Amino acid sequence: MDHNISLITTIAAGFGMALILGFIAERVRLPALVGYLVAGILIGPATPGFVADMHIAAQLSEIGVMLLMFGVGLHFSLNDLLAVKRIAVPGAVVQMGLATVLGMFMAWWWGWHWSSGLIFGLSLSCASTAVLLKALEARGVLDSMNGRIAVGWLVIEDLVCVLVLVLMPPLAGALGGANAPVADADPLWMTIGITLLEVSAFIALMLVAGRRVLPWLLWQVARTGSRELFTLAVIASAIGIAFGAAQLFSVSFALGAFFAGMVMRESEFSHRAAQESLPLRDAFSVLFFVSVGMLFEPAILVEQPLRVLGVVAIIVLGKMFAALALVLAFRYPLNTALTVAASLAQIGEFSFILAGLGLSLGLLPAEGMSLVLAGALISIALNPFLFAAIAPVQRLLLQRSELARTLERREDPYAELPTSTARQYLEGQVVLVGYGRVGRRIAKALDARGIPYVVAEQNREVVEELRKKGIAAVSGDAVDPAVLVQAHIAHAAMLVVATPDLINVRQMADTARALNPGIEIVLRTHSEDESDLLSKEGVGTVFFGEEELAKGMTRHVLQRFVPGVAVTADRPPA
Repeated sequence: MDHNISLITTIAAGFGMALILGFIAERVRLPALVGYLVAGILIGPATPGFVADMHIAAQLSEIGVMLLMFGVGLHFSLNDLLAVKRIAVPGAVVQMGLATVLGMFMAWWWGWHWSSGLIFGLSLSCASTAVLLKALEARGVLDSMNGRIAVGWLVIEDLVCVLVLVLMPPLAGALGGANAPVADADPLWMTIGITLLEVSAFIALMLVAGRRVLPWLLWQVARTGSRELFTLAVIASAIGIAFGAAQLFSVSFALGAFFAGMVMRESEFSHRAAQESLPLRDAFSVLFFVSVGMLFEPAILVEQPLRVLGVVAIIVLGKMFAALALVLAFRYPLNTALTVAASLAQIGEFSFILAGLGLSLGLLPAEGMSLVLAGALISIALNPFLFAAIAPVQRLLLQRSELARTLERREDPYAELPTSTARQYLEGQVVLVGYGRVGRRIAKALDARGIPYVVAEQNREVVEELRKKGIAAVSGDAVDPAVLVQAHIAHAAMLVVATPDLINVRQMADTARALNPGIEIVLRTHSEDESDLLSKEGVGTVFFGEEELAKGMTRHVLQRFVPGVAVTADRPPA
């Protein structure tokens, strides 16, 4: 019997080639994403040999987009964004605007229509969520101040891109799109108004009804105890809401899936939902990148090398220097500026989505899609090297540039304690480094017992809020000895480091002991190996998160069965 197995062959070839090339990419210290894109090139029509079904690949990529955006929504935290809003919002808008203008200028130089240049520039302006999160996680800085700023910046870029995706189809006709939807007799302003009204209605429905219905649905499914049903409920919600949003509200699949994830985050099962759906999200995300690679024309690297070089220059140099200048303008340290700049000096999934939609609407020429893909491949491949260059570049700038040294020591009203600070915060106090989730709990306990403390925190906005509440706080990276000096570490009784950064923790401890040999140091870590290493080196008293949780739970259990007897997790009562 003759069967039509184009779906099976497309999936098999896509997964197989992605596995091989993704593995090779990781072995040579490149993101696996590069391997997935190359896999798409090899099974696409631009290269000889087997050619996968482009139509099926396009539909699989749509599912990949839905699940990819669903994952972004699951990790979207409004509180994390608000914590860095003063730098993330203007930074993302200005950087995207600059990259878009540069892209439009370059497209105009090539003789493209201005609307093609607009879509092209927007495609070059948005960084890859997958690449950025993986790079920050690999370096252990995702939960640091630098990581939070980069992620907040990226979230704003994603939201802007989502808005562009919503407005692009109704505006396609006015922009001169060859494949734009047939326009109605309504004027343009009414078309845009109706579109925004539909989007607003969908968002309102999700925020009002969705926040109640989805958590309730997950709770009912979780009560059955079936893991398969729970996973099915999560995936069905993501794809079903995305499809319903497109059919009922004319909203893109991407926006529908994003809000499905964001609403599901409100549920107490959000962590489990993210964990259970991760394998399927990863699988279809791979197919998305493979399908994008199938659209790439490798010949453009030979035929238009200068154009490719110009695109890479905008993505890497233009975006990097824009981010560097903006972060420094907000008086953040040089290391923060370099980290954020390196994080955003690449493009990824949203660029492909924007360029692909522009191509389908006739707003972007096929050459533009290939240039975006070439820029993505090269910028993603260069990104690990940019991160590796942060430390040596910082040292070089501080050694040879008077401007860099001036920026490091420039006056900052939050970099030192006010002269009116009470003496109790200057002698015998606790110096608390970091005011995140752990730091806030420690500070609350110190407040309850009337123990004076000084907070050292990188986020100037947090320091500003603490000052308004009358809490002694200084802004800056506590790795810098000047920050600890301003916190009066020389006369402090204890240093409490509430940030789990092994390298920086050691530097802080060494600086503290040099300034105050008798100070007591308390540290935290996420790794048992790091905990053992720090304890053996005598850096200070080390608390390992999982171990302390186990001790607390064990203590509670043992006290339940032996009331009134003090016990510890590692020494049961006799």
